[in-house]
Amino acid sequence: MLTLYRTDAFDPDFVQLVGLLDRELAERDGDEHSFYQQFNHIDRLGYVVLIKDNGRAIGCGAIKDLDGEAMEVKRMFVLAAQRGRGVAGSVLAELEKWALELGYTSCRLETGKRQPEAIALYKRQGYQIIPNYGQYAQVENSICFEKILKKVKT
Repeated sequence: MLTLYRTDAFDPDFVQLVGLLDRELAERDGDEHSFYQQFNHIDRLGYVVLIKDNGRAIGCGAIKDLDGEAMEVKRMFVLAAQRGRGVAGSVLAELEKWALELGYTSCRLETGKRQPEAIALYKRQGYQIIPNYGQYAQVENSICFEKILKKVKT
């Protein structure tokens, strides 16, 4: 049974998953990994979502304030054996819901061009490609996305 949990960056399950994410990204990004790593310190993340399958953490994601109106999506990861089950989409949807609850109007993110699965996920979830922002503005391997958040009528 899949269960979503809201937590923070000090959650041991999150720390463990981020370690696996960093190893995977180091392989994909090669020499560029150290550039990206400087922007991925988890101690600056206050809003973390974990997804567990029968109590075992299998995926995560986080958001942090970008500019007072947008949250930046960070540290999205799903264990390789769990991919293709909609896990990442569930985590992302919960992060977007949380951002709305906190009063934010959009979510932005950066991913690498060497991560086609991530690019496909964000497009499926309604994210639009935008010009690279902030520290990613001149980075050729980066692709940035944004999604305007809308409250769901209940």
